Amino acid sequence: MPLLAGFATALSLIVAIGAQNVFVLRQGLRREHVLPVVLTCALSDALLISSGILGLGALLTRSQLALDIAKFGGAAFLYAYAFLAAKRAFNPGAMTAADHAPSALRSVVLACLGFTYLNPHVYLDTVVLLGSLANQRGTDGRWLYGLGAVTASFTWFFSLGFFSRKLATLFARPRAWQFLDTSIALLMTTLATWMLLT
Repeated sequence: MPLLAGFATALSLIVAIGAQNVFVLRQGLRREHVLPVVLTCALSDALLISSGILGLGALLTRSQLALDIAKFGGAAFLYAYAFLAAKRAFNPGAMTAADHAPSALRSVVLACLGFTYLNPHVYLDTVVLLGSLANQRGTDGRWLYGLGAVTASFTWFFSLGFFSRKLATLFARPRAWQFLDTSIALLMTTLATWMLLT
């Protein structure tokens, strides 16, 4: 059934640990602007998957300039975020959720958009791969496949954003935030370097 196939394929792609998921997890742990963040991620996936079904994937794979802009812009963005995470990790005393000054909604949403649209692999996964798999289902099945993929995205991001707060007790200690931010810094640096080398 196209709906279930789309759901399963999209979920397997989205669940992989990446910069966007780590950002959503961190916002969920801080209980800060969670709904706008998960909506931004899920609606962005819906837009990208729909664009792939409508044929944008074929255009993207033929534009080396678009791929290079996403590659180098995305790597620079990830390096900058890695630096900020490392800076937080070196100051663990200021990292409890209660004591940390809240970030402005605008800056959080802009960061979320950066993690989404400055990652060239998001285009390969959603626009190119899911779009082409959907179109293999024919005229009647492609939108059902796309609906399944979009449903998987909403399910994952809402679960990650809102259920991560169950870990809030663990992250009441500055040392846990230090570990998380150190891991984020290392992951972002690794992803950015891998992005430049591939």
